[in-house]
Amino acid sequence: MAGPGKSDSAFTLKGKRIWVAGHRGMVGAAVVRRLGAEDCEILTAGREVVDLRRQAETEDWIAESRPDGIVLAAATVGGILANDTRPADFIYDNLAIETHVIEAARRVGVGKLLLLGSSCIYPRLAPQPITEDALLTGALEPTNQWYAVAKIAGIKLCQAYRRQFGNDFISAMPTNLFGPGDNFDLENSHVAAALLRKAHEAKREGAESLTIWGSGTPKREFLYVDDCADALVHLLAHYSGERHVNIGTGRDVTIRELAETIASVVGYRGAFRYDTTKPDGTPRKLLDVSRLRELGWTATTTLRDGLAKTYDWYVSQGLGAERISSDGAGSKP
Repeated sequence: MAGPGKSDSAFTLKGKRIWVAGHRGMVGAAVVRRLGAEDCEILTAGREVVDLRRQAETEDWIAESRPDGIVLAAATVGGILANDTRPADFIYDNLAIETHVIEAARRVGVGKLLLLGSSCIYPRLAPQPITEDALLTGALEPTNQWYAVAKIAGIKLCQAYRRQFGNDFISAMPTNLFGPGDNFDLENSHVAAALLRKAHEAKREGAESLTIWGSGTPKREFLYVDDCADALVHLLAHYSGERHVNIGTGRDVTIRELAETIASVVGYRGAFRYDTTKPDGTPRKLLDVSRLRELGWTATTTLRDGLAKTYDWYVSQGLGAERISSDGAGSKP
């Protein structure tokens, strides 16, 4: 495989037309915000314009729009419950999106494509911290295997197109993300968003306790989404290589520690109850981000600061009805 990649083959963003596929999602929206600081034209298209699960629609739109670069952040995503109950959606939608966009990008001659993956591609019991070389060395986590298989296929597509056609298609694997634009639906959200909403509602209702799925002992790494977007733009501009690149902080916390930090940010002082009848998922998932650091990028937002920004956004959108001040009195955001 190719080495870590070098900046001497940099993709200049100035004057380029960059399409952010999935711009309404949490990551896509953050990439749009980050690209706003670059001298480039940002292209977007919602599902009402082009359904990326439909090959003809996708090929026609890309051929007409002719982007110079693509950040492929469009995906069907969700937490443990969503993955477990909608496996066909997760594997079909994501396979279709990846294959249609990548093939159309090759046909049109797009100069650079960055596929956004997920750290769930790695084996359930991969040695920690997880290096990029751990891919396909063991069994996947059963609760999200459908999504993982689709994302692994996307990585392999980018590698195959590099080898066969010489396309500058790359892949990045972020750790668990949170931030503005996250999904706070309790049935479909990831753990940080779900706990933030639960803590907010528990405080508003004066609840003595809130319930957390599982034992609270699994360890997870969390990255603020705007940091992720900054890393993606950095890779888009400065990385060219066959190997995918991990994106994370290099630090993890237990779910219990995450819950305690969220409670502190929200101002919730009640207790936690752990529902051990619910699955924990992977025992630990910490990415080795040494390759990303070698490429010149490191995360800058702390977990607490990122959660505070996310909570402010959550309340500002009216998602939490009203923010509860630390003395228990309601205050409008």
